[in-house]
Amino acid sequence: MKNKAMFSIRQQAQNPNILDIYIYDDILGDSYNWWTGEKKESETSANYVKQVLENNQKANEINVYINSYGGEVKEGLGIYNQLKRHQASVNVYIDGFACSIASVVAMAGDKVIMGPNALMMIHHASMGTYGNAEELRKAANDLEVIDKASCSSYLAKAKDKLSEEVLNQLLDNQTWLNANQCLEYGLIDEIAGKEDKTIQAAQQRFKESIKAQIMDIDNNIKVPEQYKIQKNNYEMLRQKFLKKSEENK
Repeated sequence: MKNKAMFSIRQQAQNPNILDIYIYDDILGDSYNWWTGEKKESETSANYVKQVLENNQKANEINVYINSYGGEVKEGLGIYNQLKRHQASVNVYIDGFACSIASVVAMAGDKVIMGPNALMMIHHASMGTYGNAEELRKAANDLEVIDKASCSSYLAKAKDKLSEEVLNQLLDNQTWLNANQCLEYGLIDEIAGKEDKTIQAAQQRFKESIKAQIMDIDNNIKVPEQYKIQKNNYEMLRQKFLKKSEENK
């Protein structure tokens, strides 16, 4: 038996090498019904993602869409590492919330794109426990180890834009971050709708290169008299192209 569909997987029909993964709810492992012993298979577990990736080994591009409050650290770290290890290019899109362990999963993206009104929330790992003083001290120490594992994912993505000291302050305060703050800290690469200036510059260089090639070809073409009509048609098309190129600058 499966839990409600929280995790949508699909291959794009127009390009079977592209795999879309939607994480639109809590990230949870499998569970069991205590009364019946029946296993409930979660579609947001690391094991489920493993099966999906194994069934789509030819994928060379994976798009992960996130809108989640978070969930279980174990499952999130498992998903994160599987995506990092995969040979495909991984694009992560934060569509709504990327909270808690869902924000760690987002760090697996080679490119992370965040909606301008989307939010990320990061905090220290937490757990519930009981026992004597020694057992509680051990639980606290274990929790610190677990916490550092998550922290390493943020620092690996942010590189020199975020120090460990600043990250710990953000985690201590259970901080909500908007898209501009995430971009400033290096937790994302791009805000949806705002193209990187380097990309715009590259596009402009490409347009200018194409224009120069057309001009060069035109200057070296010698058209026989009988093809002058065709040349006139070509000239009209060329002028339209050049005008369109100027308008798109």
